[in-house]
Amino acid sequence: MQHQRVLVLDFGGQYNQLIARRVRDLKVYCDLKPCDMTVEEIKAYDPIGIIFTGGPNSVYDPASPHVDAAIFSLGVPVLGICYGCQLIAHTLGGKVEHAEQSEYGKRTFSFVQDSPLSRDIPKTSVCWMSHTDHVTQVPQGFAVLASTQSCPVTVYGDVQRRIYGVQFHPEVVHSEYGNALLKNFLYGVCGAKGDWTMANFVADEVAALKTKLAGKKVLCAMSGGVDSAVAATLVHRAVGDGLICVFVDHGLLRKGESEEVMAVFRDRLGMNLIRADAADRFLQKLAGVSEPEQKRKIIGAEFIKVFEAEAKKIGAVDFLVQGTIYPDVIESGKDKSAVIKSHHNVGGLPSVVDFKEIVEPLRDLFKDEVRRVGTELGLPDPVVQRQPFPGPGLAIRIMGEVTREKLETLRDADLIFREEIAKAGLSGSVWQYFAVITNSKTVGVQGDFRTYENVIALRAVTSVDAMTADWARIPYDVLETVSNRITNEVPHANRIVYDITSKPPATIEWE
Repeated sequence: MQHQRVLVLDFGGQYNQLIARRVRDLKVYCDLKPCDMTVEEIKAYDPIGIIFTGGPNSVYDPASPHVDAAIFSLGVPVLGICYGCQLIAHTLGGKVEHAEQSEYGKRTFSFVQDSPLSRDIPKTSVCWMSHTDHVTQVPQGFAVLASTQSCPVTVYGDVQRRIYGVQFHPEVVHSEYGNALLKNFLYGVCGAKGDWTMANFVADEVAALKTKLAGKKVLCAMSGGVDSAVAATLVHRAVGDGLICVFVDHGLLRKGESEEVMAVFRDRLGMNLIRADAADRFLQKLAGVSEPEQKRKIIGAEFIKVFEAEAKKIGAVDFLVQGTIYPDVIESGKDKSAVIKSHHNVGGLPSVVDFKEIVEPLRDLFKDEVRRVGTELGLPDPVVQRQPFPGPGLAIRIMGEVTREKLETLRDADLIFREEIAKAGLSGSVWQYFAVITNSKTVGVQGDFRTYENVIALRAVTSVDAMTADWARIPYDVLETVSNRITNEVPHANRIVYDITSKPPATIEWE
């Protein structure tokens, strides 16, 4: 089934992936493509609409990205956002000037004329601005549709030609009716049918995989993470026993996760899943190692060796399944067919497998879409909603040397933290939350005894895409419960601290 498609042209703004996600959330398929696409390439793509994103440039800078004016003669609706709004005006003969006062943050704007963009939106509402230049004169044939006190041309458009510019950012949550405006553009202007659903995706992808992989031998490296789990389940639905999954258990997963992988995928779904129990092997290799990058390299190299040994037992395969998702494709800057995602954050995996071709069933999906596909496939919530987890696992949440004792302490503390976040109803609003064993020891008093143990830190952040993150304002009573439980229930834990550093300057993980 060929879905209707919207083309999002990327001019380098910080919210560009978010624009694409918002369009997809409104059940319209879109691709984020470089802004230098030619008119012929755009025609071949055959979009029902085009969105120009924001960007950090000025339209008057010769080095800034521009577009061929022929785009506006294709008869395809266009929506320009922020820089895209200014670029449309500049290209079609309007005027863009450096504002006397930059606008950043929340602003109140008002529609001054009705249009398809304003349907079912109050005349006055809040939007999110982030600009210095702004449009001061609209091109011939265009009308001003909305204004703020300091930005007279907040929204403008040519209703007949279906070309619009919006100075604010409708894609961010701070724009009160931003989603409604995008929906009006997609459905009211572009004529979208809303055919991009995960149920449709699963049906189409399974049918395509059945055709492509029929009678073939397929191998997948299963990490237990969301991407590989959903990719494997999708392929398994298409080829059944034609798929062989290898789960390298390095002993560095969270409490109960290894058992859960086997219970869900082998026992419940009936996958041909091989578990390589290599926990002791990884611990031996990590003995005495404290430096974070060295730990990562050891784990990466050992993962490949263990997987290679299992792959040799299996022999040559026709296809290797990879859990590549759309942000990996975008960030690679390459054609998606050429992209190979390093499995489990480890490079080199494809080189140790005798295979003919890579299959990437999730390569067109954002992370939230991958989770929805997992739900559509019947995977349980603990698998589908699993937090982002680093390839080296708990090894980089233990500062200093990784030991069996530290691993058990960390697993127990981390589980308590996750349980209490869930009980408090916060798991849906916090992007990532986990415990860390620091390499600082402090004195404690437990019962009648003096203790001297490693400090355990709790880390919880809110984020959209993990590029930036803010520390989560978890209620004090929840933190108090977590602290009390850990210090009472977990051996070798006598002091709990909470990390209140955002990214930047810190990273989400500690190592």
